[in-house]
Amino acid sequence: MDEPARGPAMRKVSVNKVVLNIGVGKSGEAVERASKVLQQLTGQKPNQRKAKESIRDFGVHRGEPIGLKVTIRGSGTKELITRLLAAREKKMHDSSFDDRGSVSFGLKEHIEIPGTRYDPEIGIWGMNVSVLLERPGGRVARRLHKPAKLGRKHVVGKEEAMSYFREEFGVAIE
Repeated sequence: MDEPARGPAMRKVSVNKVVLNIGVGKSGEAVERASKVLQQLTGQKPNQRKAKESIRDFGVHRGEPIGLKVTIRGSGTKELITRLLAAREKKMHDSSFDDRGSVSFGLKEHIEIPGTRYDPEIGIWGMNVSVLLERPGGRVARRLHKPAKLGRKHVVGKEEAMSYFREEFGVAIE
């Protein structure tokens, strides 16, 4: 019985998760409006992020919700990344990529995303987007039972992440 070749399949890079983050900076109605934006984009309910400390000059109190984030995993990630990159005209800087497979970029206005229309009740919101790339078997570093270190060759590097974005999404990297 022949064993399947394990090399190429385990070297394949894929998207693990996409995290969208909106930092509102104040609580109240603004958080609710930003929440509607993330719900429209992803179809998921966003998670509120609370202030870690009070800042008197900004009128922020400890424990107040001042930001929102949503994590998307699975089949809808590539389609979402494609839409988000279209808002940036498929251009990214090489500084957006790090040495461990993370890619981050920002959007100044959410209405630039294709399929999103302006709603005066919601307003215009900017957001940060983080994409984590990994190879099959990357879960061993995050699991609760017997976690193990990933080998250096198994971690997605900066050049590999850049080539993945070029090939998969047609991104021009400056």
